[in-house]
Amino acid sequence: MQIGPHSLPNRLFVAPMAGVTDRPFRQLCRRLGAGYAVSEMVTSRKELWGSLKTSRRADHAGEPGPIAVQIAGTDAAMMAEAAGYNIDRGAQIIDINMGCPAKKVCNKWAGSALMRNEALALEIVEAVVAVCAPRGVPVTLKMRTGWSADERNALRLATLFEAAGIAMLTIHGRTREQGYKGLAEYDTIAAVKAALGIPVVANGDVDSPEKARDVLAYTGADAVMIGRAAQGRPWIFREVSHFLATGEHLPAPTVTEARDVLTEHLHDHYGLYGELSGVRSARKHIGWAVRGLPGGEAFRQHMNTLERCEEQLQALRDWFDELGQTHHRLPPAAVPAANDDEADDMACAAA
Repeated sequence: MQIGPHSLPNRLFVAPMAGVTDRPFRQLCRRLGAGYAVSEMVTSRKELWGSLKTSRRADHAGEPGPIAVQIAGTDAAMMAEAAGYNIDRGAQIIDINMGCPAKKVCNKWAGSALMRNEALALEIVEAVVAVCAPRGVPVTLKMRTGWSADERNALRLATLFEAAGIAMLTIHGRTREQGYKGLAEYDTIAAVKAALGIPVVANGDVDSPEKARDVLAYTGADAVMIGRAAQGRPWIFREVSHFLATGEHLPAPTVTEARDVLTEHLHDHYGLYGELSGVRSARKHIGWAVRGLPGGEAFRQHMNTLERCEEQLQALRDWFDELGQTHHRLPPAAVPAANDDEADDMACAAA
C-alpha cells in the first residue's frame, strides 16, 4: 500500500474521529496492528490555530510516520493556508474532510455538506494540492457517497478529484442524511474503485475480520478504514491482519493484556491533556473498553465519579484484576462494540 512516496505496512487504517483519534489513540492503534492513522480534523480558521484544542490536535511528538493531518473548512484559500501550516508542523500527508455529517459542521457548509457544492469542493482540492504538491506532500480526501439517497455523487466527484491531483480517496458507505444510522452500502465504493486509478479505501461498518475480508473482496478497495469498532478494542487491527493473512482467528486478548494496554494508553492520554482534562476525556475510552463486559456498566458509572488520574488508574486495575479471577481472556461483549450514534455525532461536532 502506497500513498505518494510513503509505503505503508498494511491496508488497515484508523479512521479520523474528532474527539477520539488524538495522538495517544493513534499511537495505540499503530502499535496494535494498524498500518496508518489520520488525525482528528483540524480547523482551517487561522484565529483558532493557537487554541489549546488545535495545538493538541497538531501534536505529533513521537508519532510514527507517515503523519497524516485532516483539515476541514469551506474557503479554498484558508484550506490551502491550513495545509501549509500543518506541513510546517510535521504533516507528511494532508487529508481533506468532506465526510463529517455533524450538523454543527454541515451548517457551515463544511464536511459532507461540501459534496452539495461540487464547484467549491473542486476549488478547495485544487488549492490544497497546489500548496502541497511542490513540497512533495500527497493530498488525500475522505467523503461520503453523497448528501442523500437522491444525491449520490461520489463517483462524479471522485473522478474530478483524481484529475485534480488527489492521491488517495476514502469513501464512507453512507450518505450525509444517514449519519451513522442504517447499514453502509458498498456498491458506490466498488463503482469508484473501478473508475479510478488511485488507491480507494472502504469505510463503514467494518467491525470484524470477516467483514474486512468481505468488504475488500466486494469493493476491490485497496484498504479498509476502521473507526467506531476500534473504540475500546484497538487490537481489532491485529485480529483483522492475522485473519486476512491466515484465515484463522487470533484468540481474544487476555484480561491482563487488556488491562496493561488500557493503562499504558491512559498514561499517554494524561500526558497530553493533563490531569483535569485528561481524567474526564479518558472516561469515554474506559467506557468503550468495558462496554458489554460483566459488571462493565456499574464500573463505568463509578469511574465517572473519579476526578484524579491515580484514582482512575487504580480503579481500572482493580476492576480488570477482579474480572481476571473469572476470565483468563476477555469474554465476548454482550452488546455491539461500536453503535453509539449520538456519541459519534457529538465527537464529530466537537471539531
